[in-house]
Amino acid sequence: MRKHLTAAAGLAGATALLVGCSSAPASTAPAPTPDQIKALFADWNASLATGDAQKVADRYAPNAVLLPTVSNQVRSTRAEIVDYFEHFLQGRPSGSILDSHVAVLDADDAIDAGTYRFALTKDGRPATVDARYTFVYEKIDGRWLIVNHHSSAMPEPA
Repeated sequence: MRKHLTAAAGLAGATALLVGCSSAPASTAPAPTPDQIKALFADWNASLATGDAQKVADRYAPNAVLLPTVSNQVRSTRAEIVDYFEHFLQGRPSGSILDSHVAVLDADDAIDAGTYRFALTKDGRPATVDARYTFVYEKIDGRWLIVNHHSSAMPEPA
């Protein structure tokens, strides 16, 4: 009898472990539309227009990773992200999407990847930079935040 109770307890424990590890939906909210995800770029671009690196960094999750366009350094802390934008914002950048491909993964996760163009001031003169981008968004505490942002200049002229 004791052998059967031990086996039953082990089975119950294994079942509890499996149930505890099952992936339940992260949210009961409806998934966003691709247009809602595309609109997050406008919010990020508006934060650039403030000229305040702290406000731009507020668009990123605490554990975000930024692979920036005009720096070779991977930025994985808020301080590093702020540092990047303090320098990038000196050129008064304004971005526009050229091509966007959105993948809504679930109610709390989405990816927007494509190409964008930045108008900015470089050496006192107007300039543009075309780049490829990927924004990975996660809804955290009710806010869509960037958890991964990769941007790289286009390898050949557009």
